Amino acid sequence: MELRNTPPRTSLSEYVLAVLREKIATGELAPGQHLREMELAAGLDVSRGPVRDALALLESEGQVEIKRHRGAFVSVLTQVDVEEVHTFRAAIESLAAERAATRMTPAHFAELDRVLDAMKETSGSVAPQEAVRLDLAFHDVLYDAADHQRLSRAWISIRSQVFFFLHTRNVNFPDFPTVGYPEHHDLRMALAKGDPAVARAAAEEHLSGAYTRLRQLELPTESDRPR
Repeated sequence: MELRNTPPRTSLSEYVLAVLREKIATGELAPGQHLREMELAAGLDVSRGPVRDALALLESEGQVEIKRHRGAFVSVLTQVDVEEVHTFRAAIESLAAERAATRMTPAHFAELDRVLDAMKETSGSVAPQEAVRLDLAFHDVLYDAADHQRLSRAWISIRSQVFFFLHTRNVNFPDFPTVGYPEHHDLRMALAKGDPAVARAAAEEHLSGAYTRLRQLELPTESDRPR
């Protein structure tokens, strides 16, 4: 397992968490893969403590499963996982869009336009992880504009799972250069109307696309999840 990195001057637990999140999201650590503390610690040049802390946080996010007497494993994406995360995200994001419609500032719109310009430049091809980075950067602005701490915390709690799901979607449906810009531009224009109802409807429609594509994948059911 090649994980060699140089730890930065930040919390070691946060560093390990960020590295593992990225490697799970990009598939470098595959679904069902055994995550051995000693190997991870050696690969990241840290002690086992920060690795253990990071695995516990990843378990709370649903990205890792810790099995008694067996250790930690990368979670396997199932149909139930997709449905639960989508419905939860749809609930909080529709509210975020509704609130943001009357709270967007020029700075928020400038940041959305910066991200949209980057999306527009991805014509041709774009790496799946870069597509997800741009996608989430757009939605981060939406939650910031909503000005609601509990909504922001709810978004943060599922953001890494959404990253993982969107990456899976982009690997299997590499159409981000075609649909990424127009779909996000439509949402931006709906927010610009300043009408909460219009913004809510646009957010709900926006999220349905990725969910529809994920449902087309042959994902295991809950009963098929490795025990």
